[in-house]
Amino acid sequence: MTRIGYALSSEEHTPSDLVRNAVMAEEAGFEFAMISDHFHPWVDAQGHSPFVWSVVGGISQATTRLRLGTGVTCPTIRIHPAIIAQAAATSAALMPGRFMLGLGTGENLNEHILGDKWPAYDVRAEMFEEAIEVIRLLWQGGQQSHYGQYYEVENAQLYTL
Repeated sequence: MTRIGYALSSEEHTPSDLVRNAVMAEEAGFEFAMISDHFHPWVDAQGHSPFVWSVVGGISQATTRLRLGTGVTCPTIRIHPAIIAQAAATSAALMPGRFMLGLGTGENLNEHILGDKWPAYDVRAEMFEEAIEVIRLLWQGGQQSHYGQYYEVENAQLYTL
């Protein structure tokens, strides 16, 4: 059966409006919503781009049934995959059975903000695969270390899983 979801465009709405829109989506009967994760809006006229993980926390407390996913978060350059693992685990704890982590390789507009060189797609794809390895490793629980080509995590443990 096809499921119908609601798109929460963080580039066009304030954090409070995004939470209200999620509540209205739940009240209207939508089963899930996807929220975009961008540092910049696509165009300046859109005027917004809040930190998605704060908004997810707000939505988690304002809804009871709506499933919510990031659409999508890039775990490679702007935010280290260990931080994404922790943010997603915390979100899942706030929304038991309702949170989905959507991931992608990102694009220059939002991921280059730290001044790092923007890698070619084949490199980003390798980084993406390794980032997913790190996230899954940390979600196993316990103290974990990873020494890869792109990422290192040393003696890290997620306490909220």
